[in-house]
This record gives sequence, structure tokens and C-alpha cells, in this order.
Amino acid sequence: MSPESWKDQLSLVSADDYRIMGRNRIPNAVTKLSGLETDDPNGGAWVTKPKRIVVSNQLPLRAHRDISSNKWCFEFDNDSLYLQLKDGFPPETEVVYVGSLNADVLPSEQEDVSQFLLEKFQCVPTFLPSDLLSKYYHGFCKHYLWPIFHYLLPMTQAQGSLFDRSNWRAYTTVNKIFADKIFEVLNPDDDYVWIHDYHLMILPTFLRNRFHRIKLGIFLHSPFPSSEIYRTLPVRDEILKGFLNCDLVGFHTFDYARHFLSCCSRMLGLDYESKRGYIGLEYFGRTVSIKILPVGIHMGQIESIKASEETAEKVKGLRERFKGNIVMLGVDDLDMFKGISLKFWAMGQLLEQNQELRGKVVLVQITNPARSSGKDVQDVEKQINLIADEINSKFGRPGGYKPIVFVNGPVSTLEKVAYYAISECVVVNAVRDGMNLVPYKYTVTRQGSPALDAALGFGEDDVRKSVIIVSEFIGCSPSLSGAIRVNPWNIDAVTDAMSSAMTMSDKEKNLRHQKHHKYISSHNVAYWAWSYDQDLQRACKDHFNKRFWGVGFGLFFKVVALDPNFRRLCAETIVPAYRRTSSRLILLDYDGTMMDQDTLDKRPSDDLISLLNRLCDDPNNLVFIVSGRGKDPLSKWFDSCPNLGISAEHGYFTRWNSNSPWETSELPADLSWKKIAKPVMNHYMEATDGSFIEEKESAMVWHHQEADHSFGSWQAKELLDHLESVLTNEPVVVKRGQHIVEVKPQGVSKGKVVEYLIATMRNTKGKRPDFLLCIGDDRSDEDMFDSIVKHQDVSSIGLAEVFACTVGQKPSKAKYYLDDTPSVIKMLEWLASASDGSKHEQQQKQSKFTFQQPMGQCRNESIDL
Repeated sequence: MSPESWKDQLSLVSADDYRIMGRNRIPNAVTKLSGLETDDPNGGAWVTKPKRIVVSNQLPLRAHRDISSNKWCFEFDNDSLYLQLKDGFPPETEVVYVGSLNADVLPSEQEDVSQFLLEKFQCVPTFLPSDLLSKYYHGFCKHYLWPIFHYLLPMTQAQGSLFDRSNWRAYTTVNKIFADKIFEVLNPDDDYVWIHDYHLMILPTFLRNRFHRIKLGIFLHSPFPSSEIYRTLPVRDEILKGFLNCDLVGFHTFDYARHFLSCCSRMLGLDYESKRGYIGLEYFGRTVSIKILPVGIHMGQIESIKASEETAEKVKGLRERFKGNIVMLGVDDLDMFKGISLKFWAMGQLLEQNQELRGKVVLVQITNPARSSGKDVQDVEKQINLIADEINSKFGRPGGYKPIVFVNGPVSTLEKVAYYAISECVVVNAVRDGMNLVPYKYTVTRQGSPALDAALGFGEDDVRKSVIIVSEFIGCSPSLSGAIRVNPWNIDAVTDAMSSAMTMSDKEKNLRHQKHHKYISSHNVAYWAWSYDQDLQRACKDHFNKRFWGVGFGLFFKVVALDPNFRRLCAETIVPAYRRTSSRLILLDYDGTMMDQDTLDKRPSDDLISLLNRLCDDPNNLVFIVSGRGKDPLSKWFDSCPNLGISAEHGYFTRWNSNSPWETSELPADLSWKKIAKPVMNHYMEATDGSFIEEKESAMVWHHQEADHSFGSWQAKELLDHLESVLTNEPVVVKRGQHIVEVKPQGVSKGKVVEYLIATMRNTKGKRPDFLLCIGDDRSDEDMFDSIVKHQDVSSIGLAEVFACTVGQKPSKAKYYLDDTPSVIKMLEWLASASDGSKHEQQQKQSKFTFQQPMGQCRNESIDL
């Protein structure tokens, strides 16, 4: 890619978006990040160096203005997860960071700051005006989304903000600004974009809209709530579709992934399956992969801190301060979900029930500063102070002993490591938390180091030990199999866990510690990033083997992945072929093809009857309705089409015209299997509200489209297994379709109908069809398309013009598609007009079914529908 092409891409960025950020033009810094190099000393072609673009709400930087020089100073934030994950990428990988800067940079300074950050830190800042930032971050993210994702519905203002449309618009605007900044540095053919957390959940939609083949992943660091909670979001579909515009979606635990998949199933009707250990969602021809892996910690950072003399000195001071005490430790953010007050109540109850521990046990509570302000934070702070004061006044002793000791943040990582080192137990009591890495850091610290061992007075023979009390509602809990898991709401259970931690033998503490340390040291942040990066590459490997079509507008945009040869069926393609052929076979599905699925009255209209008669009146045409419906309703509905052929129940019954008798498939007529299948289906119908049974002459169908989506799908799978088991020795096939489970005789399918009709035409008329049009919309119609593909060799069946066409842009064995039912009708109208002969040429030109109307422009580029 040449520099000029990069400038062309940059010219697509809206200038209005930069005015929002207080900038009048794109900074020159942008061109520095193109990653363009040339290895050819003689001036060879430009090549690109693939990048990993890490996108997060905050850049991994610390910023402050120097008082003396009034200049900005920046340094990497070594505690930032987004900086640490770089260790998981190959050494030669270029990593670019996109995010906001936690500093109020004046508009006049922003371009210079951008240039500096780009050159020195590979960082691309997004400068947000204060009012936009407030609505986006404090209004929508922290006070609306964050509580809901932590299972707190905002019933009152005291519990969080109610949905505010202006805050949602701010969220959308900021996500769009982030998209524009990514476009400045993105090579869409090579680079991988990794988005982090709930602040940017609709960002993938903006990115996918611009570049359909972008390699895109997202990782959610917060919990994903159950569908009962998530569905309360007024913008739930927009957010879900943002996730689905990614190639890979990552979660810390299976529970979070399961809730996400359940929401996709219940709200969007999407099914998922596991293939070779990978969970995937099929979404309009694309497979959205699901990644489940808890993040780890940066081992090198902790090991470096443990080895420092400064840490050892801090440990000595703390050891002297708490001499004679057993220290339990809590490290939490100051927010309503960390369960600090519940932890304090348990501590008070522990001392109430165990007099011998009074004066000995100390709970040190480190509180990190709140990430947002509001009444909720003030209430939490007030409550925990009141409880701590009450317990300290009740159980404190002269001489300075207090059972609860506050250490108010910010507290450096070094100081936290020192507290980890002296603590016999860490208590992580959050009522809901995405991951929480405190137990990991505590475990690694307790493994010790020469400096720490000396400061603690440990000898070579002293065992490594640690005890973790962890809430079962946080992300790290499943990975800590040796921890004491508790329900934080159960004060008695937390109290018992604290008591157990005090009385546990050193041997058991060591066994638990070694188990945790083995897992944590092998599943560090580098492993997490490497594993995610590998899965993202795997999820994107087929991008250039498919053809992507853009569909929809705004936040409902998506891409449809299709076979490269799959294209719209245009009138200019099919009509000439129709006119130059003389033995035509036209096969039409009914429901979903000529009759819209959402229509309650399924009877054909007078206009449709007239259209079919026009096609059937052409002596060169053989027109068939091929449907899964029973023969009685079909013969009644189409009785006024005397020359129309009907194949009912997927080909079990066939009638060539209204005057000919129904022919039955040349299969055994033994339907005794119904006596076995019917009681089983009845059982599932009674157990599944909204389901019903359709009994045909040759088949039985259990429908569950009106049942709860998840329960209906679950029951359908069980019914499928049950029927396959009891009908093993019967000459039937049990198949699961769209909201159905069907039992039908073996050898019956719409594909057999195609073969039978072609063979009959050849044998009775002595002439093979030279034109075949087959249109259908669902899974059963794929049997027709498959049969056509297998027999399309001209030497075998002699077909000169073949048009297998599905309804809707979706993965199919058909070569062509039409958009919807009206498009099908318009196409048939064109064919009927072509059959009317030369006397209708003028009528064709004046018809409301003009060439452009039925099919639109035939083209290969992406379209918006």
C-alpha cells in the first residue's frame, strides 16, 4: 500500500468529528503510524508491517504537566493490563494503542501532544470534550451500563442512572470518534484490532461498516448479565450486534459467555455450536467465535517488585507494625459491588464468636479510589466507615489495636505487594466482579523471594503458604480451585471461612498455595494475550475466501458472508436465457418464497394465481409447486391453476396437473411408525408451552416457533434424540429444521423431486429440459439446490441454463439469490411477460414491473439494504 493510498483513506474521516474534539484538521502525526517500510534498497514496492491495534477507553499512559516548564510529561503505566498484554505478541509485532488520555489537554496543544505520543509511545489519543466525556463515561458507562452489567437495575436514581437518550447519543458519538482514530492508523488487509471492555461495545459496528474484512476482536472485562437482566436495556439489540460484528468475542468465564449466547439466542434467534472445542455463532454466513479464558497477571512485574530492597524495607516496617497480629487483607475499589461492608460485618461476627481472636486478628482494608463520583459512592463510603467505627469501638483495645485498619488509596503496587507478603489470608468478597486479580497477585507474592524471605525472617525450610477467601460471584473464582469460596451475602459463611483460614494447618495452606501458584504462573497475562491473538488469527483466516456484502444502516449494520460466485439473480441474466430455450422446468417453493412467512393468511392471492396461470399457459413451461405442506390444502388453494404441477410433503405426493391423479412415492407405504412417534411427540408438546404437532399423511412435524426460544430449542434437541432412539429400526428419517422436528419416510426429499421430474420429462417427452429455475428459502430447499449442483453436468442431464436461487442473502448451495418474496414475484412477472410473446413487448415497457424494479442493479460490490 502506497503513502498516497493511506492519504486517500484519511480523507474519508469526517472533519465534523474533529471539530467535536476541538481540532480543525487531522494531525500530521497520523502519517507516522502507517507502518510503511521498504526493504528494497533499490526502491522496491512499499510493504506494510502488520500491527496489533489495542483499543481501550484509557491509554496505558500517565500524564502530568510540569509546573516549571508548563510542558506535558508522559510515561507508560506499568500497571496497565493493556500495556502488559504486549508480552504475548511475537517480538517483531508493532503494537499501537488507541484510547483517551487521562489529562485535560487544551485544543491548541492536542496536535503537538498527538505527534509526541505517536513518535515516543505508539499511542493515538482521542481527545474528548468535557461535556461529551461526562455524558459518555459518567452518565452512560459508569452510572447506567456498569450497574446493569453487575445485576443492579436502576429502579431509583440512588441506585444508578435511568436510561437517558442523550447519554446514549454521547456513547455512540464517542465510539464513532474512536472508529475514526482507528481508521487513521489501520491497514485493513493486515492489521488486527483488539477492543477492550464495555465502554466500546458498538465500536465494532462502525469499523465493520467501513471495512467489511477487518480483523476484529473484543474482550469484555466486566460480567455479562443473564438475559433477564440484559433484556431490560432499551438498546440491547444495537449492543449485541456490535459484538456480533467482531470475529472473536472474549469472556473471562463460561458463565459470562453462556449469558451472552443465551441473549443472542433469545433476542436474535441465533444458534451456536461447539466444533472441535471452539464455540461459534453462525451470523449471516460468518462464524463469530467465542473465547473463554481468564486474564492473568504480569509475573515479571511482581517478581521485580518482590526482589527490590525498597519492598523489603516496607515489609520490615509492616511486620513490626503488626507484630503479634494475624493479618487478613482486603484490596478493593470503592464501589457498591465490592462487598466491603459485608466483609466488615463478617469480621465483627468473627470477633463476637471467637474471644481468643480479639486483639490478634486484624483486617487491613486497602481501598482504591472510586472510578466515578456520585451518591452511590458516597453512600458506600459512609456505610463502611460507620461499620468499621462500630466494630473498632467495640473490639478495639488500649495501646492502638484496631480490628479494622483502613489504608486509603491511591496505594502503589509496591506497597500492595508488601501488604500481600505479611498477610496470612486475603479476602475478596465482591458481590459481583468481572475478574479481580488480587488473589493472583497475592499468591505470587506469597511464593516469596530472597529479599522478602529475609525481611520476613523465613528460612529455607519454611513452607510457602497462602489462604484465599473468594466470592463465588467473581470471575477469578472458577480458576482458584483451592480457595475457600463463599456467598458474600451469607455473613455466617464468610465468618466461618475467616475462622477456617485462621485455624487451617500449614500443610493444607501449602497445598492450596502450590496449586494456585502452578496455575497462575502458567496462565499469566502473556499467555492470555498470546492465546487470544492465536484465536483471533484463526477466526479471520477465511476472510478473503468469502464475499462480504454490507446490509443495513447505522447500528443495525452487518455484513453477509457469501460464496464468491453467489450473486443476485438479475432480469438481464435470466430473461434472455428464458427466451432462447424451449423446454423449461420451473420449481417453486411456497412458504417463504411466494408467500411471506409473516403472513397469517397463507392462501394465494388472485394476483398470484393469475401469474402462475400465465406461466403455466406457455406450452414450453412445466411449472411445479414443491412444498412441505400436505396435498389437501395445496390442491384446494391451487385448484384454479389447471396446468400447475404440485409436489406435496417434500415429494411424497406428486400431481402433474389438476386433472391427473396424485402419485405416491415409490417407497413402502408402511406408516406404522406413527404409532411410535405420536406418543413421544405428544409428551413433548404437553411439556412445552406453545408447541404443537402437525400430522401429514406421510410425516409428522413438531413445531416450536411459538414456544420460548431457548426452551423450545432445548426440547427440540431432546425430542430429536428421543425419536432417533425409538425409531432406530423404522424406515424413517428424523430431521431438525427451523423451529421444527420432522419424521418422514426415508428417501423423501425435495432433491428427489428434481431428479424425478427431470427423468420423467426425458422419458415421456424424449426431451431434456434446457432451462431450469428453482427458487426456495429454507433448509429443505437446499436439498433441491444440492441435487441440481450434483447433476448440473450437461453431459448427464443436458441442462443448458440452470438458475438455482435462494431467497435472502445467506449461505446457500444455490448460485443466485433474490432479496425477498416481492422480488420473487417480480421476477416471475418478467418471465410471464416474456412468455406472452411479441404482442406484449410494448406492454412490458409500460408495466409497473420495470427492469430496474424487480431486481435492481446487478453488481458485485457491497450494497446497503
